[in-house]
Amino acid sequence: MNADLLPGQSYPLGATVRADGVNFCVFSRNATAVELLLFDQHDAPAPARTIRLDPVRNRTFYYWHIFVRGIRAGQLYGYRVDGPFAPHEGLRFDSSKVLIDPYARAVMYEHNYSRQAACGPGATVASAMKSVVVDPRNYDWEGDTPLRQPSGAPVIYELHVGGFTRHPSSGLGDEWRGTYAGLIDKIPYLTSLGVTAVELLPVQQFDPQDAPAGLVNYWGYSPVAFFAPHRGYSARRDPLGPVDEFRDMVKALHRAGIEVILDVVFNHTAEGDHTGPTLSFRGFENRAYYILDPRDRSRYANFSGTGNTIQGNHSIVRRMIMDCLHSWVQVMHVDGFRFDLASVLARDGTQPLADPPILWEIESDPILAGTRIIAEAWDAAGLYQVGSFVGHRWAEWNSVFRDDVRRFIKSDPATVRALAARITGSRDIYRQPDHRPDRAINFVTCHDGFTLNDLVSYNQKHNEANGEQNRDGLDTNDSWNCGHEGPTDDPGTLALRARQVRNLLTVLLISQGVPMLLMGDEVRRTQQGNNNAYCQDNDISWFDWTSVSRHADLLRFVCGLLALRRDHTLFADTRYWGEPGAARITWHGVRLHQPDWSDESHSLAFELHGHHAAEHLYVALNAYWEALRFELPPLAGRTWRRVIDTARPTPDDMTAPKDAPECETPYEVGPRSAIVLVAR
Repeated sequence: MNADLLPGQSYPLGATVRADGVNFCVFSRNATAVELLLFDQHDAPAPARTIRLDPVRNRTFYYWHIFVRGIRAGQLYGYRVDGPFAPHEGLRFDSSKVLIDPYARAVMYEHNYSRQAACGPGATVASAMKSVVVDPRNYDWEGDTPLRQPSGAPVIYELHVGGFTRHPSSGLGDEWRGTYAGLIDKIPYLTSLGVTAVELLPVQQFDPQDAPAGLVNYWGYSPVAFFAPHRGYSARRDPLGPVDEFRDMVKALHRAGIEVILDVVFNHTAEGDHTGPTLSFRGFENRAYYILDPRDRSRYANFSGTGNTIQGNHSIVRRMIMDCLHSWVQVMHVDGFRFDLASVLARDGTQPLADPPILWEIESDPILAGTRIIAEAWDAAGLYQVGSFVGHRWAEWNSVFRDDVRRFIKSDPATVRALAARITGSRDIYRQPDHRPDRAINFVTCHDGFTLNDLVSYNQKHNEANGEQNRDGLDTNDSWNCGHEGPTDDPGTLALRARQVRNLLTVLLISQGVPMLLMGDEVRRTQQGNNNAYCQDNDISWFDWTSVSRHADLLRFVCGLLALRRDHTLFADTRYWGEPGAARITWHGVRLHQPDWSDESHSLAFELHGHHAAEHLYVALNAYWEALRFELPPLAGRTWRRVIDTARPTPDDMTAPKDAPECETPYEVGPRSAIVLVAR
């Protein structure tokens, strides 16, 4: 062996920078040969150096390792791994493919990358993504740490890093649009809006080519390197640029008091089904990383709906997931995670587990103890665990809130009782005695489905641009176009849509739980009726910044709602309203203390009595198509003042509490509208 090569160590996995070189280590149980390839350029037709690992000297148990002197951060590398190609035994080694290190902290590629080449026979030396050696210590955080904000107070803004600033109207130069640096430029907008956390759609390095022909993977639910920030969102083109630019973004958001939550994808990878590309995991140890179909091990279980399923409770994969989460918290300073299709991680093989090891390990891990952990508590194969997800700390996306609020606002029958349960934190769903309302993430819209504007503008999905003859995306959306499908100039329809948007936002932001807003909903962003825009990296998905001035009236309304929520501590209660120590709630109908729970009812009113006299709210929601007159509760020495009335034209739809006009009883609540009053 050359003098600059030492046996290396079996830990840590990945590429670890030391004073005089780099230790490389990967896992492969069934490999017969492993080559470490060092590259000078990401698109080089051949490696600058090929180092063949000795199965005796450079292997400990199932770990292949070597120490290379004289190299440092920024070095490009990859692996070639040989072994049995026996698909029916679950083995898919292919020594012609250059593989990404599963622990790579950065990935380098440009236009050279070809998914198609990785799917077919032949070498991928020039066309593969290359791993990059990263020294996580080489960054000045200037004292920054994860924010660790109180758990009960956040307002989450679901944001796509690329789509937030990629539109030409963003005002950024071409090199900054759609990047982490571009997002930094828009932080003043986020702070003025009043959100306290951004939930970033996937920023783990994904395969942008994993999409129908002619389109791109826009959402990013197609990971290839779990530890690495997505290169396509970096304005810097050097190998280490995405890592530092991502950290610049996190540091800037923290300085503005905004948490960073990552939408992480540990349920599948971009390697797809048995016809998919060999990019990394499949070529190292297919049987460890994936759940295979027990009837035919040449095929994959598909609980993710994307062709394969990560075997999250395998010891090797479980360690990788934990190491990855630790890296994003300790090295990149993120504040939390939203786990895409988290119920996949409850599976062991094809069966759900009562106590999935990986989910309990995430919950109980001391390094992650101060982070937010949010589950999308279902998978694509029908396992639905909202209200029954494991643990004592996991929060959950509350899809029941979405559905029940949509149905009430569009005047479906038999929705009032369900609405009352959603407003009060969904205690009927979350029955565990120690459950807290801040573990329910309430939303009306998210990236997956209609935007808020489209929810009130379309009865049917319009996904023709996706190239699947409108077969993709959900057919049931609980939407209502207010009388006309799509764009219209009819004043009555436009006014009704504007009111319905405000009604939906009002219910979301006066309910107990953690609210989540979808990027652009505050300024009527539209996807032209597309409810599955995963492959639309264009005007369909991007944030059009001209809408900030075009819909300044709605933006003002949302800012006022968020300020109202921020100024009332009862919205941060860690106990459910009505329970000891929490705000009291009193239900009303059009008459005091007489709520109408019948299936024919379309209205509901309630009082919230906060922790001191200054916190006293009255809310009336009228989803009926005619005006209703609501009796107001009597007050001693104070009066009810109107803060919100969605039936009124702007700016009277939202008034700051200090300027709010007095109200008399009964109060006429217009058709399909909502009011919020404060006692002063």
